Amino acid sequence: MVKISSLFRKSNQPDESDYMELDLASIETSNTSGPASMYVKIATINEIRDTPRIKDEVYNGNIVIVDIGRLKMDKITYERVIKDLRDVAADVNGDIVGLGDQKYVIITPMSVKVSREKIGGA
Repeated sequence: MVKISSLFRKSNQPDESDYMELDLASIETSNTSGPASMYVKIATINEIRDTPRIKDEVYNGNIVIVDIGRLKMDKITYERVIKDLRDVAADVNGDIVGLGDQKYVIITPMSVKVSREKIGGA
């Protein structure tokens, strides 16, 4: 049972023994035992000819996070790439959503939808 007085006193500084060392290398290798049914891929589009590989990944059932920040300087190419990516999301009955002042786009395959509701923050 916790004493009421212990709830209101200032907490002591944490001791080194309160922390546990994590071996991230062992965690990463233990999770690679077999292939996954879906991957999250990261891509950057610098020009229109970068889109076919991204489209292939979505058609293969992967989620792709695309950095489109460099396309902002060329409005025509930007609009063409976004149209292509929207068409892919529609073709596979997936979803597409922009993030971070439209610097990033997430494209999902069939049966994966991106919630537009923010968790936390203001």
